[in-house]
Amino acid sequence: MPLSLTALWRALRANAVTVASLAAAALSFLLVRNPGAWWQAIDLRTLNLLFCLMFVVAGLRECCLFRVLAQRLLAGRTRFRSLAHTLVQLPFWVAMVATNDVALIALVPFAVYALDRLGLRHRLPGLIALQTVAANLGSMATPVGNPQNLFLYTAHLIPPGDFFAATLPVAFAGALLLFGLTHALRDEPIDFRFEHHRTLTHRPQAALCGILFALCLLTVFRLLPHAWLFVTVLAAALLFCRTALRQVDFALLLTFVGFFVFSHNLGQIDAVRDLLTRLLEDHTQATAAVASQALSNVPAAVLLSPFTDDWRGLLWGADIGAFGTPVASLASLISLGLYLREPGARPWRYLLLFTLLNLAFLLPLSALTLLLD
Repeated sequence: MPLSLTALWRALRANAVTVASLAAAALSFLLVRNPGAWWQAIDLRTLNLLFCLMFVVAGLRECCLFRVLAQRLLAGRTRFRSLAHTLVQLPFWVAMVATNDVALIALVPFAVYALDRLGLRHRLPGLIALQTVAANLGSMATPVGNPQNLFLYTAHLIPPGDFFAATLPVAFAGALLLFGLTHALRDEPIDFRFEHHRTLTHRPQAALCGILFALCLLTVFRLLPHAWLFVTVLAAALLFCRTALRQVDFALLLTFVGFFVFSHNLGQIDAVRDLLTRLLEDHTQATAAVASQALSNVPAAVLLSPFTDDWRGLLWGADIGAFGTPVASLASLISLGLYLREPGARPWRYLLLFTLLNLAFLLPLSALTLLLD
């Protein structure tokens, strides 16, 4: 196969969800006679906020902020259980402000490095599975923790108090369970030293990204107009941080565009609209959770959102639906991919541990939302 075709195939495979969303959007035009003003279904506020947040996080990652944070928390003589708690808790807290994807991209390689230095690579599958669960748990707590939260928070105009009343009890109940499972790991003494101590680089860029992140939060909570934020962040990116701009996940933005259009066109088909409306009328959370297992929770939230006003059920279904198959959350696929790149990776062992862990969170957290509803 020619090199160009090989590169194209790799690009398509790496962005399979994006390709699927755009293909679904294109095919949906064949199913409806009159799609109407389909372009109005594209939620520019969500897209602008996602772009700005992804740029800011990429800029902070360039400054080694997450590596410095992890290194300062991990160094020293301790026990494995204490190290595991730190490696698992870090993705939980980082995901709240930097998304679950970024938390895992930044911290899974750090866990691999730590366990490799300690000669404990055989404990990687369980630890990375715990990190993945932690990132998905932490990300559900805030509007900026993951893309589906940001979309639902924006699209349904959820009041901040109502949003946190729905998410914080579930996230922190999960955190308690996570702490218990991590504490059950077999313990042993360790002494962890770093050959090279990382320091914060590009300090002016770090300060600029910190200011832009504060502006992003103000915009998320509707205190600033999103168009103004977009222009400000884009200008800062072009003038000062072009390398970080190239790290923005534009494929994710295109994924949202595809599913915005696909959802709109499906809504023009009477039979489909009636079916989804009936399913979501009494079983919003279950429908979103099941759809997440096959589609991933971001597309599931975008697809189902136009057919119900039950934002709480959608939010719980999409967030708790992340605990299931590796496909249920894009973040879970990221950590799986990072693990499989490692020499001596044991895919079936990882998938078994991952599945058992996810069931341990999916069932009790779903039961908790029944009590909160």
